[in-house]
Amino acid sequence: MGNCSGHWNNWNKNDKGKFERNDHKSKKCEHKKSCESCGHDDKSVCDCNFKPVRRLTSPLNSDCVLVNSVVGSKMVQKVAEVTLPLGLFVGVVDIADIISIVVTPNLAGITHNATVIRDKVVNIGLIPATITVTALVGGVVVTLPVTTSIPFQEHTDFPGACPEDIVTESPFVVEGIFNQPGVPIVDVAGLELVTGILVKIVLRTTITVTRPVIMDPHGGICDVNDRRCEAPTTPPIFTLPAPPNGGLLG
Repeated sequence: MGNCSGHWNNWNKNDKGKFERNDHKSKKCEHKKSCESCGHDDKSVCDCNFKPVRRLTSPLNSDCVLVNSVVGSKMVQKVAEVTLPLGLFVGVVDIADIISIVVTPNLAGITHNATVIRDKVVNIGLIPATITVTALVGGVVVTLPVTTSIPFQEHTDFPGACPEDIVTESPFVVEGIFNQPGVPIVDVAGLELVTGILVKIVLRTTITVTRPVIMDPHGGICDVNDRRCEAPTTPPIFTLPAPPNGGLLG
């Protein structure tokens, strides 16, 4: 009578009191078995060709596609550095008065511009930071914070990179913060050397350079701009956007 569960329900008593097979229920049971063997979760159907149906709103006039080809990707370091005159911290006249220096960078406020020239990525930017000096002034411990923007610039070698390529950078990560009081610096008037505090922040990021290309069905690739890597007759000159408030935040 078959191996399906509930198989007695496949037999009905006829008018003469004899049992006869209910073919409809038998076929339903066999249908269920075939679905189970197929591995389909829904036992009410048995369509084993699970292929997504794709519908296009309009037909394409080409069998080529536009993709981004990766020219290169590498992890790099960027160094932001500035030397602040000691006189900027009101009341501190000697580095011997300094108890501690704390540098707090604001990663969310970083502004930077990345530009590609032949075989190189040029990156210029500013990172806002608060430099807090705790010092002994007139016998009293005081806390003197100064907020400013620290500039950084890096030139990263990228063989094969060309103008018009696209630069993508991962979020910046601080690898180290350094400060050194007692560094000589030219005063505001530019007439003499005064004592300063050197502040340095080492940042890490991953630079990825991509290029839009056209790919045909056979894997053949051609550049969207086949002249992007031609050497210019004169060096390019770039004027980058100014940072907010001229970079002076405090």
